[in-house]
Amino acid sequence: MRRILLVLVLLALVGAVAFWFITRPQVIAASALPAHTPNLDNGKVMFYAGGCISCHATPKAEDRTRLGGGMELKSPYGSFYPPNISPHPKDGIGSWNEAQFVTAMVKGTSPDGRHYFPSFPYTSYQKMTLADLRDMFAFIKTLPPVEGRVRDHDMRFPFGMRLALGGWKFLYLDGQRFTPDPNRPAEWNRGAYLVNGPGHCAECHSPRNALGGIVEAKRFAGGPNPEGEGTVPNITQHALKDYSDQDILEILTTGMNPDGDSVGGSMAAVVRNTSQLPQSDRAAMAAYIKSLPPVQ
Repeated sequence: MRRILLVLVLLALVGAVAFWFITRPQVIAASALPAHTPNLDNGKVMFYAGGCISCHATPKAEDRTRLGGGMELKSPYGSFYPPNISPHPKDGIGSWNEAQFVTAMVKGTSPDGRHYFPSFPYTSYQKMTLADLRDMFAFIKTLPPVEGRVRDHDMRFPFGMRLALGGWKFLYLDGQRFTPDPNRPAEWNRGAYLVNGPGHCAECHSPRNALGGIVEAKRFAGGPNPEGEGTVPNITQHALKDYSDQDILEILTTGMNPDGDSVGGSMAAVVRNTSQLPQSDRAAMAAYIKSLPPVQ
């Protein structure tokens, strides 16, 4: 009996260590970042490609670069309230350093060591290059500081347990950066990077499983609107087979569909961001989306 109890205790200890190892928040040390001179023009492109305004802009503010946060994002798990990411030194991210920003973007870990909920799409942002992330951070620091902290998320039990997010990250945060396809042209690779990385298009345009992870076999095939109203459309060639590259480019530029109608809902906010990108980047995104194989 003593041997059995000893074995059980050892198994429990091993399990506890494994659980800690899997669920511990990951961070990137400042020493891991090489020397870098920020490119603010590129940072602005990454800022709009990343759609930061769509979630973090102060509700009803005329100046959408006032990133005070607070807009409610409804989901099956509860309501999320994106935080203040303005350069305010106390209420925003003005006191953060580069390593803390990069850690948040690619590891989903806050400066105080907490897991961020994946409503913050770090599973896509992790694909961005370090240079682009650091340029984005430098650009955000040029925006107006906004006072005020945002209320806590309103999550249904047990989805508000942050410790469990370590297990979720173990399943769905693979730590892989974007890798260009040498068999594809530069424009396609640029579009693939923007769509899958900063643009995080799959986060909305893909169905999710019971744990909230993207169903990889159905990536970009659309799914239920997480806010509970209608659906998010399929953007593979199953649905867009009659769209040309130019049609998709027009949507990303003006929001107008080939039939003369305009996009609505959250996609209208996306277009407000993509319309700020260089024409060449919108064309690259259109070329990549047009290349997506049909998925029903």
